[in-house]
Amino acid sequence: QKKKKMKFVAAYLLATLGGNKDPSAEDLEKILKSVGVETDAEKVKVLLEKLKGKDVLEVIKAGREKLAVVPTGGGSGGSSEEKKDDEKKDEAPEEEEEEE
Repeated sequence: QKKKKMKFVAAYLLATLGGNKDPSAEDLEKILKSVGVETDAEKVKVLLEKLKGKDVLEVIKAGREKLAVVPTGGGSGGSSEEKKDDEKKDEAPEEEEEEE
């Protein structure tokens, strides 16, 4: 479901980047149909209502600020045994050159 919604957002962004400061449902439909995507009138309507009167760059900026505070939660970093194995590999003896 989100993928389809993102297509509508992408069409909206393309329209605004093309100079249309207030894209209509028809504008988005035209963009989407040009790449073979079917439109959902209700989803387009909701999107346009939520973005009506807003500067798309400000919306993006606000979204980026919200994402900046979302914890990404790193992984466990692996077991200590894995780390020891990695250290041993790094410490492998170097081959000495033979003298002739």
